[in-house]
Amino acid sequence: MYVPTRIFFTKGVGVHKDRLASFELALRKAGVEKCNLVYVSSIFPPNCKQVARGIGLKSLEPGGIVYCVMARNETNEPNRLVSAAIGLAQPKDTAEYGYLSEHHAFGETQDKTGEYAEDLAATMLATTLGIEFDANLAWQEREQIYKASRKIIRTKHVCQSAQGNKCGLWTTVIAVAVFL
Repeated sequence: MYVPTRIFFTKGVGVHKDRLASFELALRKAGVEKCNLVYVSSIFPPNCKQVARGIGLKSLEPGGIVYCVMARNETNEPNRLVSAAIGLAQPKDTAEYGYLSEHHAFGETQDKTGEYAEDLAATMLATTLGIEFDANLAWQEREQIYKASRKIIRTKHVCQSAQGNKCGLWTTVIAVAVFL
């Protein structure tokens, strides 16, 4: 069984008259177009280390099979706001697994979509760690509870948003967590 030891985050936007070409351009902007991407569910592996995007991209080989968690959204409606985000929640004990989450939305700002994805990952991790919280509290309040528990060491997100092309071309946004 393969368990990734490194991860990096990337994002991109693509605009084109064809939907698929728009997605390809977003992959190029993210730097992962040369890989065969295999989508996986949202477990952040134990003892996995985050590396900088540049280091991660240099580790990729053309045609390589690469596992990733991807959030994707697209529109051909002029000026429609689209966003896609990946959230991460890591436990303090690096020998335990964490969570990644993906979220995509229409009409949300980059900050709102990113925070939602981060909140989702943190909430999933908190429930597995037995951290008690009120699900009705705002993300900022729950974030403080999670971190005060000293069981969750870090949360973060990467998000890409864009307005749909004013001429009606396809606009695709992606956020990707790439395993190495």
